[in-house]
Amino acid sequence: MLPLHGMTVIAVEQYGAGPFGSMLLADMGADVIKIENPAEGGEVGRHVGPFYFDKGDSHFYQAFNRNKRSITLNLKHPEGQRIFRALVAKADATLDNLRGDLPEKLGVTFDALKDANPKIVCAHLSAYGRTGSRKTWPGYDYLMQAETGYLSLTGEPDGPPARMGLSIVDMMTGLLAAYALTCGVFGARETGKGRDMDVSLFDTALHNLSYLATWYLNGGHVQGREARSAHPSLVPSALYRTKDGWIFLMCNKEKFWPILAEKLGHPEWADDPRFRTFKDRLENRDLVTEILDAALMQKTTDEWTAILGGAVPAAPVHNVAQALENPFVAERGGVADFARRAGEAGPPVRMLTGPVRVGGAEVPARAAPALGGDTADVLSTIGLGPDDIARLRADRVI
Repeated sequence: MLPLHGMTVIAVEQYGAGPFGSMLLADMGADVIKIENPAEGGEVGRHVGPFYFDKGDSHFYQAFNRNKRSITLNLKHPEGQRIFRALVAKADATLDNLRGDLPEKLGVTFDALKDANPKIVCAHLSAYGRTGSRKTWPGYDYLMQAETGYLSLTGEPDGPPARMGLSIVDMMTGLLAAYALTCGVFGARETGKGRDMDVSLFDTALHNLSYLATWYLNGGHVQGREARSAHPSLVPSALYRTKDGWIFLMCNKEKFWPILAEKLGHPEWADDPRFRTFKDRLENRDLVTEILDAALMQKTTDEWTAILGGAVPAAPVHNVAQALENPFVAERGGVADFARRAGEAGPPVRMLTGPVRVGGAEVPARAAPALGGDTADVLSTIGLGPDDIARLRADRVI
């Protein structure tokens, strides 16, 4: 049995951050019921290109919605609200990633739902929070990276500011939403009372500044970009040239420097007063880069990875294809075919597996659901039969 077996989550979500968070819950066994507006052709992620299996079934959508169920329901319709509340009465939590002012308007807050279920936990993921001067603002990952300093930390010192190549704020906030929801449900099961739990893209991005924020707040230090993606204070911990490309070395403990020196054929570097400690190497960073480049350029990245692997923290610099074709990924079971459910069109979807390994249980591997594919089954749990379903479809409620 998976850890979250028996937990039901009603997800009012779209695009990336919210679906990423609820997907992590579904991987752990939660029954995630995804609500999609039939008038809009389902959530927007279904239509994010450029790659599709079929209309309304994009690769993007599949990447964020494995192991869930989908129902169509118009929450702006009074009958849709009645059905939503009936579902909430049997659920443990809701999760939404709506603009900050919309959960209240759509009736997906604890105050709006506590009469239907006093133990319901309502997890909200917004751009800038549900309170304050920006609660009505739309917002996206790259904006957060820009405003909270990420772009000033990424890229070469003499180049323009650069964002991270992935929507890391979206995914981190989705993870925090799943964490907040699970914490809320744990509390509700202990106390019998639910609550709202809030996370935002902005707050998450800011919080990730972590030790750099502490450096500034206590010492006034403003960290900027370092050449070759280097660590601001630990040397060597950066990109270095090889015969055919690049390798990233991270001697983040003192014990690794003499090992690296020996592996590179220069054991004398270990006792050289210019390189003996982190402080010494930081003061001579440019010289360290110069001598490491000269040594590493004698062999290829793959050769050095084989020599250094397991002795010195080192990694080749891969593109996306190389990363996915890495034999270690196959060894870890990092990629799998996710089967479509019976009756759903389309081939199996080859995707990444979840990062959490669960002892004694097999994590599900179902492709993302077809639009509204579970509507009849889910609505049957609140007493609605075929005739009711037909009427609701005719009235555009589902």
